[in-house]
Amino acid sequence: MAGRAAFDKIELHLVRVLHTVITERSVSRAALKLATTQPQVSAQLRRLRELVGDPLLVRSGTGMAPTAVALELLAPAEALLRHAEQLFGARTPALAFDPATTRLTFRIAASDYLDPLFLPELVARIKRDAPDARVEILPLSREFDYRHALAHGEIDLVIGNWLRPPGELHLGRLLADEVVCLVAADHPAATNPRGWTAERYLAAEHVAPTPLHAGTPGVIDEHLAAQGLARHVAVRSPHFGLVPLMVARSRLVLTTGRLFCSRYVGQFPVRIVRCPVAFPPLVYYQLWHDLSHASAAGRWLREQVRTLARELQAQGARAMP
Repeated sequence: MAGRAAFDKIELHLVRVLHTVITERSVSRAALKLATTQPQVSAQLRRLRELVGDPLLVRSGTGMAPTAVALELLAPAEALLRHAEQLFGARTPALAFDPATTRLTFRIAASDYLDPLFLPELVARIKRDAPDARVEILPLSREFDYRHALAHGEIDLVIGNWLRPPGELHLGRLLADEVVCLVAADHPAATNPRGWTAERYLAAEHVAPTPLHAGTPGVIDEHLAAQGLARHVAVRSPHFGLVPLMVARSRLVLTTGRLFCSRYVGQFPVRIVRCPVAFPPLVYYQLWHDLSHASAAGRWLREQVRTLARELQAQGARAMP
């Protein structure tokens, strides 16, 4: 790291360059955001590498990725710029955010359990208001460590449902959805709803999403286990959007939120029936790390998610009989 003499030569603009290069993951995009030239940013990046003793930004596939050291420096750099803003009473350009002109990449890890319209509508809204922004959607899967990714600045936001969300992350509740069953139109649960008992529900063949983590049962089975109950899961699939068609062509039972199921009634020969076992509502959250908590871009993104979730829930409530 830099000695005292080198430290005294570090100006605020160099911290701005460090913050912008790491968040943009591109020298050319950083130059655009800083309203300067690519050679100037490259020269400043070389100076930063000498001061820190780390490459900071390295090639990864077809793009660039920040090193572990760079990600460790991101939060202190953002804090320093924010403190400078408070100290001098002016908006620091590195932290300014204008959706209409931003070229940031928003990285969102999300499940597809909530509503098949949610992610398409979210992307449409982001692109409407931030036309030059890029959006990367990553699946929540058992191979993906979203907590590590959030802590290292690899993603900005996680959207999903948990019985007990991780305590170390910031949390925003989006909506609560009634748990129901989706079955084929000729399934006994649909043709004889009075005979659809808890015993028959547990004995039926069920289809369920692949758990997010190895060794964990998933939200529905976790709740059943807490009551000393277990169902027969005949099919597990990581592709939740394909499950309604599986249900339509079989005797499988899907247990999930009403909002998701309602999108497929009328599209496939399926019916929504009550769940004869009592479940608490499925609660969906957005999670983010302290790393991006104060970011203006992060706040804007979270507001888009929150507003959309409320609107979709209101639409679902109006559509209910």
